[in-house]
Parts: sequence; C-alpha cells; structure tokens
Amino acid sequence: MRKYPVGIQDLSEVITGGYVYVDKTPFAHKLITEGKFYFLSRPRRFGKSLFVSTLYYLFKGNREIFEGLYIEDKWDWSQTNPIIKISFSNIGHSTSGLEKAIHHTLNENAKQYGIEFTQQDFDQKFAELIHKLNEKYGKVVILIDEYDKPIIDYIDTDIPKAIENRGILKSFYSILKDADPHLKLVFITGVSKFSKVSIFSDLNNLNDITLDSSYSGICGITQHELETYFDEELKLYDIEKIKHWYNGYSWKGAERVYNPFSLVNFFVKNGDFQNYWFVSGTPTFLMNLAKREQLYDFEHISVDSSALEAYDLERLQLIPLMFQTGYLTIKSQEDDIYELDYPNLEVRQSYMNMLSKMYIDDEILSGQSWANALKKALNAGEVEKLQGLFNSLFKSIPYELWQKQNEHYYHAIIHLTFRLLGVYIESQVHTSDGRLDALVQTKDRVFCFEFKLDGDADKALQQIKDKGYLQPYLHQEKACIGIGINFSKQTKKVERLVWEEIA
Repeated sequence: MRKYPVGIQDLSEVITGGYVYVDKTPFAHKLITEGKFYFLSRPRRFGKSLFVSTLYYLFKGNREIFEGLYIEDKWDWSQTNPIIKISFSNIGHSTSGLEKAIHHTLNENAKQYGIEFTQQDFDQKFAELIHKLNEKYGKVVILIDEYDKPIIDYIDTDIPKAIENRGILKSFYSILKDADPHLKLVFITGVSKFSKVSIFSDLNNLNDITLDSSYSGICGITQHELETYFDEELKLYDIEKIKHWYNGYSWKGAERVYNPFSLVNFFVKNGDFQNYWFVSGTPTFLMNLAKREQLYDFEHISVDSSALEAYDLERLQLIPLMFQTGYLTIKSQEDDIYELDYPNLEVRQSYMNMLSKMYIDDEILSGQSWANALKKALNAGEVEKLQGLFNSLFKSIPYELWQKQNEHYYHAIIHLTFRLLGVYIESQVHTSDGRLDALVQTKDRVFCFEFKLDGDADKALQQIKDKGYLQPYLHQEKACIGIGINFSKQTKKVERLVWEEIA
C-alpha cells in the first residue's frame, strides 16, 4: 500500500519513510544556479516547508536522500555550506515574545557550529553569526520559512502587536544586505507579501519569484506531476472530478496546480471528495473583513497588478489578502489586468458556506423542499412565488443578525442563497448606465433584480427599464424579466415584489 506524506515537512523523513515524493529538485537547481536572494509567497500547506527542507539537505551534502532524483548527477556533493535555518512558525514568539525567540533560535544555530557571540542585540548577533560562519566554514546559506508568522498571527486580534513585530523583523532582515559577501543563498518564504517598504526595504536585490511563470510549479502539484507520480491512483478515480475539486491554482494565469494537501488527503481517504484544505485553517479574519467591507461576491474580479503585490497593516485590503492566502487565484491575464476567481470547487463551496453563516442560519438551506421550490419557481418563471419563498428565508434568520443592517445585507443574503443552491447569479453588475443589483440566469430566462430597502418596488422596476439593464440580454432568445423588490427593515421581509417581462 502506498504511503502519502500528509503533514510531513522534512525531506529526509519523506524519502527514508518510503512516502510518495513529487520531485521538486529541478526548481532547487534552477534557484541555486541562477541567483542568490529569493522571496516566495504561497498559501499555507502548499509545500513551502518541504521545499526549504530540500534546500537544507542539498547544502548539507546528504546525497543518499537525493538518489534517483533530478538533481543527483547535477550537484557537487563534495561541497557543503553552513546553514542558518529559521522557521518562524515554531520559534515560540507567541509565548516568549519575538525578540527573545529570535535570540533563542540564533543561539541554537550558533551552537550547532561552535560559534560564540560577543554581540547582545538580536540583529547584530545575526550579522555576527553570518560573518563567523563564513570565516570558519565558507559562504552561508540562509533559509527562512514562514517569515511573516509573527505578523499574521496578530492581524485579527492585535494590530499594534503585529506592527511591533513587523518592526522587529525589518531590523532582523535588514542585516542581510551588508552580509552579501558572506552569503551563498538566501531563500525567504511565507504566506503573505508585505510591502518592501515595511519589511524588506534594505533588500533591493531580493528576487520575488511569487508571480514568476518559470516558478509557477515550485509548490503544489502540476497536471504532469499528478499523472506521473499518481498514475496508480488515477486508474481508480475520475480525473476530471479531481481537477474540478482540487486543481486551479495559478500565480500567472497559465499553468495550474493542484492543492497538494487536499490531493494527498483525497488519496489517503480512498477517493472521498471532501473539504480538506479549507477546514485545516478556517479564515475567520477574512470572513470578518469581507463583512466589514460589504463584499460577498468574489467571482470574476478584475484587478491590476498592484492589487496582487503587497499589503500594509495600516491599510488592510481584502482582495490582496484573499489572493495571497489562496482563496482567490489568477484565472486570466491581459496586459496589466488580472481576473481573479475561486481556484476550485473546494474553496468556492467552503468559503461561501462559511460566509453565508455570517449572514444567515443555514438550516433552511438544507431543507430540500424550500430549495426545490425556489429552483422550480425560477425555471418555470413563476415570479409571483418568489416573494413568499424569500420571506421564508428571511424568517429563518436569527434576530441578532438583523441589527443595524442595510440594503447590502439583503443583497448578500440573496446572492449567497442562490449560489449555495447552485443557481447562477451575478451581483452588482456594471452596465453602461449604472449598476444592477443582481442578475440570475436559467436555461430559458434572465431575471434582473433591483432591491430597495424601505423604498418603492415600482420605482425599482422602473429603474431596470429606464437604465436598460436587460438590454444586453435581449438577443439571447430568453425571456427577460425585471423584478423590483422592496425590503422592510421594520418587518424584516419583502413587503412588495413587482415584475414585468421586458422585450
């Protein structure tokens, strides 16, 4: 029976333990031979730590680990380098404080090589360690994993602490610029991508390969790798369904990779299609930020490249965060404009389920009678039934979720409900004359919704006609129906719904 390395981040353990290993040493060889300072951002559980471990064992000269791999006959195994390896995910910064934790990890690295410090400050100790290692053993390799963990751990709970830790890390990383003559390789990886001004202002030679197409497959599993290393498994399962569930991640809009954590867990669970990656770290902070920014529709988002580059703690923006953390990915690119969307079914379904719970009690959504009734009414064009069905939905919402809500809240409920039921809906659709609230398409009909809160349903319908919201859809040989809806904040229901077929 094949063994799968679920949660194993050490290459030696993977190889000696007989686990399935996807050979990423071509990327390691390319990094080392073509440059010196690298930065890589990838979502959690995508294999970053395992790749760092690969670099570690290469520079340690552990040839036996690499037998049969791409790099075995391309590496000078007689040459080794001293290594400073730091993972900020397990240095204990949350309990002892970041400065103390850095002191401890530097002491541990120095102890391995018999280095004694004369400096007292953590940044100067780092510089001293690099200098003395170079003098004693040769040029130094620096491997830093989860560089941003001391920051992102506090984004949701303690922004001042996150800012404080950012300052400490900036001082720490600033040492690397002047240490250049003593260094063989610097590889820094993490989930987020903070602006260079805030973290790496002194490292102007840092090569960011996050969106470099030649490194698109450095983490994750490509289609070719799936078919090469998991050919036995693919004989048992539907490859197109696997792709639909777990593929789709891209950092340049071309080559796509599978989520390795989800894919491996899928094989471990004997082909059970489940949410594996999402539940391993629920993005509560992103959910709260989405609600605060009144965003609920994350499909087909167009942004320029600056929206993908970085973010600052003082001006947190949801879309860059969602992209960097893996909840959105690049679907296409045209010049400097990127289209973002959910990478796959696992993320889309899971994220929407979580987001919906912030707006509604999902108990009614699990009721087949209500769901079937809504779908039947839409497919049959029985618009008059929608008012009652919507009010059944609103009636299920707990009282505490209704407090101080605005029109956006109603939009969100409608959008999330339709999407969770598998009904195609677009929200806040831009037109030449404005922005329509919601567009729903079925096989035979196009429905345009305009919502008003404590307003006038007739005026909402008239707006659809006056603005020509349905004009682009009249050529589709589908019935085009405009629907004006008035919600009442007081009664918490649809007070009036009017509709008209528009030709």
